[in-house]
Amino acid sequence: MSVLIVGSTALDSIKTPHAENPRLLGGSASHAAVAASFFAPVKLIGVVGEDFPKKYLQLYRRHQIDLAGLQILPGKTFHWSGEYEANMNHRRTLLTELGVFETFTPTLPRSHQATPFVLLANIAPALQLHVLDQMRRPRFVVADTMDLWLNIALADLLKLLRRIDGFVLNDSEAQQLTQEDNVFAALQKIHRLGPKYVIIKQGSHGSILSSPKGFFLCPAYPLRKVVDPTGAGDSFVGGLMGYLASAKGSVEANLRRAMIYGSVVASFCCEGFGLNRTAKLQRAAIEQRVTELERLTKF
Repeated sequence: MSVLIVGSTALDSIKTPHAENPRLLGGSASHAAVAASFFAPVKLIGVVGEDFPKKYLQLYRRHQIDLAGLQILPGKTFHWSGEYEANMNHRRTLLTELGVFETFTPTLPRSHQATPFVLLANIAPALQLHVLDQMRRPRFVVADTMDLWLNIALADLLKLLRRIDGFVLNDSEAQQLTQEDNVFAALQKIHRLGPKYVIIKQGSHGSILSSPKGFFLCPAYPLRKVVDPTGAGDSFVGGLMGYLASAKGSVEANLRRAMIYGSVVASFCCEGFGLNRTAKLQRAAIEQRVTELERLTKF
């Protein structure tokens, strides 16, 4: 089955204590779409400007990502610039230029409206709702978010939570949403807002799933060196959704293993700037790390 992914398509300029790389392919939809493409067909919904490099369109196509829903408009592509400290958990935004993304209205081609798996990657909740309004009975819908929307679009986010199956956020966002310091208490409160499945990301400490079958603690793949963590969270949820779309059986039966695959794809993302490492991946390398992660966590 295929996955529809909507989110930001951007150019990222990333600086770390060791290197600097300008105008890399980035954005939540880009990272998620490439990650999902290792497992299932992907349909990308996004917007770029006339300055968007052709080599990045070719990268999408090499991963057989359907670009019928990618709008190319007069103007500039969304550009983000950020700098990481020596501790890669800390970064600061240097520049944000929205460009054509500022007036983005996701429009789904008719051929996309019956896609069974839907990932509403990190964009404004109003746009996520707009996409849902165009879908025809999807099988499984997951949404990601960020602290910005909790601050300026909470009402729209709460509407969204009543209409989705799965919700993904990080631990600080869960605390902000629920006013709970304890992650398990926060999970309980988020379920009451609507989602049947909730995943809280904890960076290098992995992630936690809460579902009708209970909790699952998903480890992060241990890395000796992190080059650039930008897009790791989007790669995680993209890999997760791609695996779910490829697996036989129920979502409930496959979700835990899907999280492991998402964790592994995210680990590769962290080993290069932007999508440089992920875009060169082979499925065999993913399977090798999944096997290793199984060995590391078995007792």
